[in-house]
Amino acid sequence: MARRGAALEFAVLGLLHDTPMHGYELRKELNALLGWSRVLSYGTLYPCLKALGKKGYIVADDPAETAVTARGRRGKIVYRLTAEGKEHFSELLSAPGPSSWEDESFGIHFAFFSRTDSRTRVRILEGRRSRLEERLERVRSTAQRNRERLDAYTLELQRHGLESVEREVRWLTGLIDAERSGQKPGEPRDQA
Repeated sequence: MARRGAALEFAVLGLLHDTPMHGYELRKELNALLGWSRVLSYGTLYPCLKALGKKGYIVADDPAETAVTARGRRGKIVYRLTAEGKEHFSELLSAPGPSSWEDESFGIHFAFFSRTDSRTRVRILEGRRSRLEERLERVRSTAQRNRERLDAYTLELQRHGLESVEREVRWLTGLIDAERSGQKPGEPRDQA
């Protein structure tokens, strides 16, 4: 759970680094960043915002109590990064340790790669690839030992999982090669 919370804090800091946002906007952007497989609730977001505020990384600009919208509703609280929050976000960006390539945080780190130096990007990509290759070996050896005891559907699920991880390893290898050659992801490679 601590990893998940740290990844969420990193994502919030990264999004607020670009522009201040109110809770609804932030939740919408976080859901887009986290992908279709994870939906972030307000019950998860607001405790995170409160914790970041206590640490001094963000501030909440609460509209004056008398300020109301045309429909009589209270204005929205807008969250923005402090100088300490910007500094902390920069530190997180430049820390290519194991937490940056784990399942919970890799996608978030990857989403902010354009703000990361090339050397850090390569370390994170290599760490992720290495972690997945270790996982592949464990799953393959376990699958071989248990093959006779598993039914066809379980075997098919394992095959699907292996193919997914193998595909991610190939993708990471391509990104590492592109990064080392100075290319951006998606650019066509020189045919020379």
